[in-house]
Amino acid sequence: FRAFVRAFLVPQPSPTTYQKMSTYSEEQKSRIRAFYDANNTLRHYVVVGRPRPSAKNPIPTIYKMQIFARNDVVAKSRFWYFMARMKKLKRANGEILHLEEITEKTYEKARNFAVWLRFTSKSGIHNMYKEYRAVSLIDAINNMYNEMASQHKAKYFSIQIIKTAELTDDEQVKRPYVRQFLDDDVKFPIVRNRIQKDRQDTGLFAFEQPVLKD
Repeated sequence: FRAFVRAFLVPQPSPTTYQKMSTYSEEQKSRIRAFYDANNTLRHYVVVGRPRPSAKNPIPTIYKMQIFARNDVVAKSRFWYFMARMKKLKRANGEILHLEEITEKTYEKARNFAVWLRFTSKSGIHNMYKEYRAVSLIDAINNMYNEMASQHKAKYFSIQIIKTAELTDDEQVKRPYVRQFLDDDVKFPIVRNRIQKDRQDTGLFAFEQPVLKD
């Protein structure tokens, strides 16, 4: 964090330099927000790697994996983590052939996505199937991580995404909290609307019950 402050704010910051953000200029504030937005938003990467060629295995097997990570450094780290668990291949004995970030086309219509995942909790290892409505796959994955962190206290590195798919057919949707939005005549009514009074006519405290519309 101090290295980030040193690079974006002042050459040599003191301990009191980055305590109050209100003392920064608008350009410094925008750089701070851009830094945290770029590091807190997940991205979709495709990582291709293989073991190093040797005399025993001159043509090794090539492995391709899709990783959701904050940046390319984390994507490489996760790739070698899974390779060590599944193929017993360490980073020292392997090499990265290709790394590419997938940028999905932006849609203005919400779609249904399914996520198969496995995560580790205090009690053990659990498999889950989740469904989300989002504009893109990245938004669905971000919603999944936020939900797992809030409801199950699962951290990022304890979650393993097994498979993702887009549910193009409405019959494929299983979860009721997603199926309720599939009707063509779905509406979002305002159940109770409070009548706002003019602030000049109202004091600091009100001695009558507010009027609500039916």
